[in-house]
Amino acid sequence: MSAWRAISTNPLILAALLLLAVEYGGAGILATLESRYGDLLLRLNAQQQEPDPDIVIVDIDEHSLDRMAPLAGRYPWPRAVFAELLEGIERQQPAAVAFDILFTDPDVNAPEGDAWLAEVAGQQDNVYFPLLRLEGNDANGLPLAQYGAALGIGRGPQARDDARVALLLPLPELAQTGRLGAINYTEDSDGVGRRYHLYLDAYGWRIPSLPARVAADLGYALPDRPDLLLNWRGPALSYTRIPFADIYDDLGRSEPQRPRDEFTGKIVIIGSTAAGLHDLRSTAMGSLFPAVEIVATALDNLKHGDALRALPRAVPAVIALLLLGALLLAFRRQNPLRIGLGLLLITPLFAALQYGALQLRWVLPLFTPLVFGWLYYVAAALHAWLREKRERERSVQIFSRFLDPRVVQNLVAQGESALTLKSQSRQLTVLFSDIRGFTTLSEQHTAEEIVDLLNDYFSRQVKVIFKHGGTMDKFIGDAIMAFWGAPVDDSEQALHTVSAALDMCDTLEEFRRHLGPSGEHFDVGIGIHTGPAVVGFIGSDNRLDYTAIGDTVNLASRIEGQTKGVARVLVSADTRALCGDAFDFIDHGSYKVKGRSQEVRLYEPCRKAESSDEIQVTRE
Repeated sequence: MSAWRAISTNPLILAALLLLAVEYGGAGILATLESRYGDLLLRLNAQQQEPDPDIVIVDIDEHSLDRMAPLAGRYPWPRAVFAELLEGIERQQPAAVAFDILFTDPDVNAPEGDAWLAEVAGQQDNVYFPLLRLEGNDANGLPLAQYGAALGIGRGPQARDDARVALLLPLPELAQTGRLGAINYTEDSDGVGRRYHLYLDAYGWRIPSLPARVAADLGYALPDRPDLLLNWRGPALSYTRIPFADIYDDLGRSEPQRPRDEFTGKIVIIGSTAAGLHDLRSTAMGSLFPAVEIVATALDNLKHGDALRALPRAVPAVIALLLLGALLLAFRRQNPLRIGLGLLLITPLFAALQYGALQLRWVLPLFTPLVFGWLYYVAAALHAWLREKRERERSVQIFSRFLDPRVVQNLVAQGESALTLKSQSRQLTVLFSDIRGFTTLSEQHTAEEIVDLLNDYFSRQVKVIFKHGGTMDKFIGDAIMAFWGAPVDDSEQALHTVSAALDMCDTLEEFRRHLGPSGEHFDVGIGIHTGPAVVGFIGSDNRLDYTAIGDTVNLASRIEGQTKGVARVLVSADTRALCGDAFDFIDHGSYKVKGRSQEVRLYEPCRKAESSDEIQVTRE
């Protein structure tokens, strides 16, 4: 249990455990969100990337399907159609021609078309055909030691001599050219493709992809890794596309209308974008993206050497931990609102950094660290709010014992608490009030009645103290101690204290009338003195009292002891001087009090003779 408490109170440990859970536990939601956000940035970045004009797609689109139907019937068309097209393109001397069409089954109705296509392809050294690696049936597949070299499949350092692999190959006549490449398309865990393989590993043998095979023969440098992180170009369908039917029609004219160098020196990819042929894939650029455009993008990246590069997987985790660490430190020094505003400013900065990294061809996943930052902020802010709420409730509970509720609300609103109100020396005006005649009253009532009477009396007097802005210190038996000047500053504390004492006398008279005959001997003595005292919370963690200590407190208590037989209320000369002419005072002379070497001059305050109304004082 203690170990869990140590972990749960350390946000950085919790953050590290959370990151490990996401990284190795396969939490798909954040990974999917990161990928989707990255795709958005990839599409924005693609708008700034111009497709290579020397990569051209001969497109079997909807238009071509309609136009070719009267001449060649429904798709798939006879191989002679492709042979005739290939002959026409090759006359213009393209750099390479790559078919993104699988010619796997012989044309039983027109076998001469297969022979013609194989003959045209065999006469050239720049025509490439696709193959597919099939999953799950390698035991009955092609022996690579026997046929691998002829098919352009390379032997790696760890290649097994007994390796077999299931391949879907083009017609044998076409496969004999040896210019083959795989067109297997690999999707990420969320079903979206963002990469194109350079080769497929088959028991140590390397099956090159179609783009990699074309690029290698054209002399482009191939990265030393198994796949490309595609750097997409322009909007969707951005490469130059020429409808298949338009080229085929032009080949049949005695006077061609299309440019005679349309394909000269260019890489020509023959494939389909027609939705009805279902050669569409899910990519970062869209959910129905033509496979031929993916091949073109991979070739473009290889030609220019500008494929994207992924940072190590640990980098986002390190960034997240740094962000969480910064937030942890911030929560120790700043309030949650400022931290939230700072995080709000950081959010677009992270987006800008991630987009800027794409400009430099680096994939920098910052969405997940940012999400962790916001999750941490929400959790920490909620924790801080709940902690503050508990502290505020505790402060209200503590302050309400000795302050008027309105004063309590002001103090709590200012952020004051038992922790912030540190002990300090301040000038206070202290009031002591002690009951006289209590013994006689006790003899006339039961113990339960006495308790009820005292509670009633104390409640009335505390209301008077709070009314005049006083701080209720404590009840000492049947005595009351209160003071003015803390925790709220009071520049007229002496005046307010004396006003409270006079009102307490009025309240006493009302209480005596309430008691009837039994209250005849019930009386009080009130002593008041102003001077320096130490005030603050004193006690233990479980029990704190806001109280004042010092000579000023002792003297106020001693003055109260002098009231018997002299006056109901007596104040010191210090208090009398601070009251100015707000009251009339009767000088009762000097008295020797315990703990004082010099006598203390005492005065009895009275309301002004010309008015019996209570002096109203407004506290700041």
